Amino acid sequence: MAGTKGKQQTARDMILSLGLIALVAGVVYLLFIPHDDHAPDVKRVDYRVELLTARRAAAYPVAAPEGLPDSWKATSVRYEGEPYSAWHLGFQDPEGQYVAIEQSTQKANAFVDDASQGSHATKVTQSIGGQTWQHYTGGRYDALVLQDKHSTTVVTGTASFAQLTKMAEALKTG
Repeated sequence: MAGTKGKQQTARDMILSLGLIALVAGVVYLLFIPHDDHAPDVKRVDYRVELLTARRAAAYPVAAPEGLPDSWKATSVRYEGEPYSAWHLGFQDPEGQYVAIEQSTQKANAFVDDASQGSHATKVTQSIGGQTWQHYTGGRYDALVLQDKHSTTVVTGTASFAQLTKMAEALKTG
């Protein structure tokens, strides 16, 4: 029966080792892994240079908001000239929701579908700044869409239509 005692000690040592490893892992988890459940603070971007560049290069009047409170935080900006002209300006609204201005010379149906991530036109229209914007819904984002002969403008995002309307009302072209 001498062999049984050695097997019991080996099993006991394994269980003690496993317990020690679990204890160390727990301490590492508690001390070194961040436990902040809050969303990370989104960095504000300055879009003035890109806006000036886009307004010089685009064949349509590029829109950007004027007069929004500082609680609207610009978070992303880009202008692409090829294969079609496309302007993007993203914001975080005061409620923490995403709002973007998208403009392009791309074919309207494809552009709106992409910009609104699958939203579809509704029968609801809204007059903003003397222009008729159409409501889109049903995709990942809701959207307000303005089409003219040179480009399509989409104000889209996770924000409510009230917030999308505030953004559309603030848009000015240079």
